[in-house]
Amino acid sequence: MQGSSAKGVLHSLLRIMAGLAFLEHGTGKLLHFPAGLPFIDQLPAGLLYFTGTIELVGGLLITIGLFTRPVAFVLSGFMAFAYFMAHFPRSFFPAINGGEAALLYCFIFLFLAAAGPGPWAVDKD
Repeated sequence: MQGSSAKGVLHSLLRIMAGLAFLEHGTGKLLHFPAGLPFIDQLPAGLLYFTGTIELVGGLLITIGLFTRPVAFVLSGFMAFAYFMAHFPRSFFPAINGGEAALLYCFIFLFLAAAGPGPWAVDKD
């Protein structure tokens, strides 16, 4: 692979892998697969179903590359909110407060909102 083609492939792979990993949070919360998500029993039912739905639907749309820019923008804000509400109060440092994943998702989704889905997507830019 040369220059721009490798860039496009890696861009799409980043989107697909981030979408699949995010989707897994939604399936864990709503479908109990994979079972054993940490702290799931501490979430109120309404919040569990809301966040699970956002993660399931958003993760699926990001994975296939459909409505990538608006979905990624919403998910970036969702992850920023999750970080500051659930992780930041525990500590300033992500390695201590357990917020590395939320922080990375936030910025990966922000990148996808700006850059689009890449060449391997249902909606190509």
